[in-house]
Amino acid sequence: MFDDIRPYIDAEIPEAMERLAADKYFPLVSGFLFPDKPVEEVAAVVRSCRSAEEFQRRFMYDAIWSIAHKTTDGLTVEGMEKLDPSRNYLFVSNHRDIVLDAAFLQVLLLDAGRRTSEITFGANLMQGQFVIDAGRSNKMFRVERPDTVSSAREFLVRSRYLSEYIRHAILEKGESLWIAQRNGRTKDGMDSTDQGIVKMFGLSGPSDKVLALSELNICPLSISYEWEPCDVAKARETAVKASGNEYVKRPGEDLESILNGITRPKGRVHLAVCEPLTRDDLEPFRGLPSAAFNREVASLIDTRILSLYRLYPNNYIAAQMLTGKDCSDHYTPSERAVFEAHLNENPGELRDILLGIYAAPVIRR
Repeated sequence: MFDDIRPYIDAEIPEAMERLAADKYFPLVSGFLFPDKPVEEVAAVVRSCRSAEEFQRRFMYDAIWSIAHKTTDGLTVEGMEKLDPSRNYLFVSNHRDIVLDAAFLQVLLLDAGRRTSEITFGANLMQGQFVIDAGRSNKMFRVERPDTVSSAREFLVRSRYLSEYIRHAILEKGESLWIAQRNGRTKDGMDSTDQGIVKMFGLSGPSDKVLALSELNICPLSISYEWEPCDVAKARETAVKASGNEYVKRPGEDLESILNGITRPKGRVHLAVCEPLTRDDLEPFRGLPSAAFNREVASLIDTRILSLYRLYPNNYIAAQMLTGKDCSDHYTPSERAVFEAHLNENPGELRDILLGIYAAPVIRR
């Protein structure tokens, strides 16, 4: 059931571990994550894993914390106490980094004594056996994007299928799931939930739309990066689209974005667990037409994500430079000098777009 999109089951893990450890890319990954350990030692740990949970606890946990220690100035969390240990949740998160938004959540869940969640992974990214094995062993499941299907009709069919899987995973498998609030990463700093995502959640549920969503225990997540590791790449893509041209990705660009997101400095990173959406939260929208209902639910998710988004000096500096409003109480002269130096490395249109990326959370707040 759902064999074409689901994560690996435990019976499939040993062969996947053998392929991972023997892959030509494994020494490079091992050397970056665990430079003080011989590759053979790390490979032996991977080969010994016999379940997804073992792989996550024995390899991925240390790997993600290694990335956090190398590339951040601290990974912090708030709000884990809002999660009921007896419930499974559909985590709906703002999306800034392809891999790390969800990966950081997993280690923080484990540190809080909770089980990890399953994770959506775009079909455009699930390419190459090494990536497929690493992803599906790490409880990732495949999600089609509009540009990976042949027609709007096929996309609707795949969306209903995804909705059925999400409901199956939460209500029958007993898993929590992570999904981004929109298709693809936020490119302009404006974190907003696509009402189409909300519509998709309800496609597989009962006709009572309030019940259909409340059964999923939707829990918004807000993740904040002091420095976005792919900010310049996002600015370039935005500039192309702003000029009226279609942005065409280079071969291998998705993998490059994954690697840049993992390896580049991020400053401080903070994850906030928002109040889950309850049936009482959704009841006031019951009488609305479907489109308006989805729009109001998306707006409620946005409100909770934005309210807990952690604003850093860069955000205030950019907002002041863009709007003229004095935010100098929120940063030091040295912090402004560092931010301006980053801007000056990307003059002209890119500079203006970067200002917008960092100022957006302050302006929306």
